[in-house]
Amino acid sequence: MVRYVISRTFSSVPLLFVVITVSFFLVRLAPGSPLARERAMPPEIRARLERHYGLDRPWSTQYWNYLRGLLRFDLGPSYKQKEASVNALIARAWPVSATLGALAFALALLAGVMLGCLAAVRRATLIDRSLMFLALMGVSLPNFVLGPILILVVSLNLLWLPPAGWGGTRHIVLPVLTLAAPYVAYIARLTRAGMLEALQEGYILTARAKGMRERRVLIGHALRAGILPVVSFSGPAVAFLVTGTVVVEKIFAIPGLGNLFVQAAFNRDYTLILGIVLVVSTALFLFNLLVDIIMAILDPRIRYGKS
Repeated sequence: MVRYVISRTFSSVPLLFVVITVSFFLVRLAPGSPLARERAMPPEIRARLERHYGLDRPWSTQYWNYLRGLLRFDLGPSYKQKEASVNALIARAWPVSATLGALAFALALLAGVMLGCLAAVRRATLIDRSLMFLALMGVSLPNFVLGPILILVVSLNLLWLPPAGWGGTRHIVLPVLTLAAPYVAYIARLTRAGMLEALQEGYILTARAKGMRERRVLIGHALRAGILPVVSFSGPAVAFLVTGTVVVEKIFAIPGLGNLFVQAAFNRDYTLILGIVLVVSTALFLFNLLVDIIMAILDPRIRYGKS
């Protein structure tokens, strides 16, 4: 495992380099400029700003200057929000998205595993069919539909929770439910499939034949093997949730990474776009690595580091 972790860490460096390189040139190929304004800017002021930010230099020079900044963990200045650097903007938005994503994933994992286990134990019954029907609805209903429905029903009609904003506990409930709903459905279906496969294994039949309690068979043996598909799915899911989702943060006016990324894209804020892409890519690698380690702990049959 140590050799595997070290090799994965070193192999991620070229991958991140490719992501940064492709993103750097793609944002510059897109139409528009970070210095564009609604009213035309005088040519001398525009030229002065381009010299200040280095935008008057060739792309190759800008690219190498950006890489040198990354080696110092400097993501550069924001072209639109001049009061703060990209490091400061991401540091301000990251805790919001991380809190929202972590709560949503915790809810999805708890509810999804419980519902999936119940559906597997009650296989081919009304409970199983009802839970899988609800899971199918959860997968099929996008969050940009579910979010407004929750706002309309819970906030505007029942007046139970605030419709948008970020500040107190009451502001978290609706965004967390909107984010967690499709993942509850995914995890429930994966848990059910994994549990059904595990329950057919020989060691489960042996444990039952020895008189082991059914609860211990299900939780101590079947769930440990049946949850592996959920663990594998959790890597990209956690990275996607913790780094923020664009739609949900826009719907509920949450100042997270997703909302910040939309603003950066509209403003053609090159450095801010690249900074968020780098943070998301790094988080995705770290969570996937963590998932691989957890899977090796849960299933001793898994062996890494071999060709």
